[in-house]
Amino acid sequence: MTENQPKKPGKSDRTRAKILEAAKLLFAEHGYEGASIRDVAAHASIDPAMVIRYFRSKDELFARAAVVDLQLPALRVIDRNAIGETLIRRFLEVWEGPASGPGMAILLRSATSNEFAAEKLRDVFGNQVRPVIAAVADPADAGRRAGLVSSQLLGLAMCRYLLRLPPVVALSHDEIIQNVGPTLQRYAVGEDAP
Repeated sequence: MTENQPKKPGKSDRTRAKILEAAKLLFAEHGYEGASIRDVAAHASIDPAMVIRYFRSKDELFARAAVVDLQLPALRVIDRNAIGETLIRRFLEVWEGPASGPGMAILLRSATSNEFAAEKLRDVFGNQVRPVIAAVADPADAGRRAGLVSSQLLGLAMCRYLLRLPPVVALSHDEIIQNVGPTLQRYAVGEDAP
């Protein structure tokens, strides 16, 4: 093997990855409370003791499965009138794009019944959403504006991806962009409704 060739994953790396994939799937489907270590182990076809060996606890497994990096665009460098549209397009990429992962679904499904998940979701808000929104208007008002943006997007996520309300699921991306984009625009830049 040369220096430039990646190292082949060993058995323990493959086992860890298998456990993590099972955990992501089950936490996304059932939330923190609805997925047990035994469930994860059964889905990964291993002994439950192996889950604990690799991840020490359900909380640590959950923390690893629920990693979320929204990769929000730098709104301060785009056309100010396109901020709402940019945000809703990014939302659709996070939830439905080819690189979408289960992290947000895991957190959203779990946050209502588990304080650890709720805290992780608040961290996403505080460390990823708020700073991006603060950059486009009065930083003193960023928390309120970011909270409004988040309430709109998390409500849409709940209805479209978790509850799967038929009229919301049936909306095309263009319809979502057309209807939600202007609201996000108003919230993000702090302009009053017309």
